[in-house]
Amino acid sequence: MKSASFLFDRRLYELLQEGGRARFTISELRDAYAKHLAGRTFRIGDVRRYVYEQVRRMVRMGWVVLDEERRSRGQVYHLQPMPARMQLELIDNGFDCPRTVCQPEQESGVSEVEAVPIQPPVDADQHLEALHKEIRLDFLSSMGEAERFKLLLEDMPHLRGKVDGEYMEARDRSSRLLGHLRAIEKTLKTLAANQ
Repeated sequence: MKSASFLFDRRLYELLQEGGRARFTISELRDAYAKHLAGRTFRIGDVRRYVYEQVRRMVRMGWVVLDEERRSRGQVYHLQPMPARMQLELIDNGFDCPRTVCQPEQESGVSEVEAVPIQPPVDADQHLEALHKEIRLDFLSSMGEAERFKLLLEDMPHLRGKVDGEYMEARDRSSRLLGHLRAIEKTLKTLAANQ
């Protein structure tokens, strides 16, 4: 089986390797991550969404599992050994909050940047391409999961009550990822047309 390259935030990785972090909640991980964003202005909700998305990716890879006791709030997660098929690639500054939020607040009331038209970052295309590739892989994985659940339910209808919820969740996730994929593809087309 081919190794799957897995881009992951270096700081989050370090936090998960700290002692006593084999069992965690999103809130605990979010708070620990937020402490290391010193000198930056950010919304805690953005950090939570970022951490939650990274944990969801880890769950899909089998690196993290949900606790047997399911909760609507304060769900507990358990860190597992890193899957053998996974090739970890650590990246710095993975949390990418919006420019306006990350910029340090200016001391004077007037901004010198106001008159300058906002230019997209030079590497916007590269970032979108990388995002497109990652979401496409997640989408294909989710589609495969939904297909397998469907086949299992056709082969073993007596499992319906036990795995029907998982099947529906995989289908919903596939639909959401398809929406993300289309949005990125449309953005890439728009950028290409404007160049």
